[in-house]
Amino acid sequence: MSVPRVIVVSKRTSYQRYVEDERDPRAVRLLRKRDKSVAHWPEADREHSRTLEEVERVLDRIGARVAIVHRAHAAFDTSDAALVVAVGGDGTLLAASHNVAAVPILGVNSAPRYSVGFFCAGSRRGLTKTLSDALEGRLPKLRLTRMSVSVEGRVRSRRVLNEALFSHASPAATTRYSVRYGRIKEEQRSSGFWIGPAAGSTAAQRSAGGRVLPLGSKSLQLVVREPYQYFGRRYKLLSVLVKAGSSLKIQSTMHDASLYLDGPSKQIPVRLGDVVEFEESSEPLTLLGLRERLRS
Repeated sequence: MSVPRVIVVSKRTSYQRYVEDERDPRAVRLLRKRDKSVAHWPEADREHSRTLEEVERVLDRIGARVAIVHRAHAAFDTSDAALVVAVGGDGTLLAASHNVAAVPILGVNSAPRYSVGFFCAGSRRGLTKTLSDALEGRLPKLRLTRMSVSVEGRVRSRRVLNEALFSHASPAATTRYSVRYGRIKEEQRSSGFWIGPAAGSTAAQRSAGGRVLPLGSKSLQLVVREPYQYFGRRYKLLSVLVKAGSSLKIQSTMHDASLYLDGPSKQIPVRLGDVVEFEESSEPLTLLGLRERLRS
């Protein structure tokens, strides 16, 4: 019987990053003062470390070959892996998912009092059963649509799970672009726009006035932020559902534009005249353990 290989992706807590790694003087000073802005860091770090240690112990007892990745945004190879376990919160799972193609991923919320874990099916409690069920195929599987993003015909990512943000490089400047969907094309000015699959519709898209999509939806949603409808104009493409099999294109009409994929870590410069295309990806993400919870 082959031994399953499991990749465990662990976040770096704020305490680990700013105190242990960087020895940031301001963070250290605030911790010594027990300032409320950082007072929870030590406890959150301890909770996370305990959970990570328990994940390693359980996988060792099960007999899995474990590879630990200690930074959520680090690259790793899943070609011979049976499972990816993201230990942290939704941000850790999101970052890890960019390295994951067909392998299932399981989220473990390492410190539920301090981190958001909507997509995390596990916690330190009950880990033996959760991890055993994950490796033996007993956990429910949820296939989440991801988005493919191309700039000037070159695919920049097929694994956008939450959303892309298109905006001027400066948040204080107006974002200018033309947008085309189907037969409608219009020039827009705004603070930029969000576009992404259903998994991201509960966060930024919703905050900008979009609707929450069923997690099984294959549509993408575009939501324009703070549109500037000058001279009495009324935009038609302020909120758009991009159906499966269709794409939405924009063309930048400014020099200093940026495209952010699933948060600030992946930033792509967009030049004047560049065309960016958004469509359903051919690589959905298999997420474990959530189907029953999300239907309840």
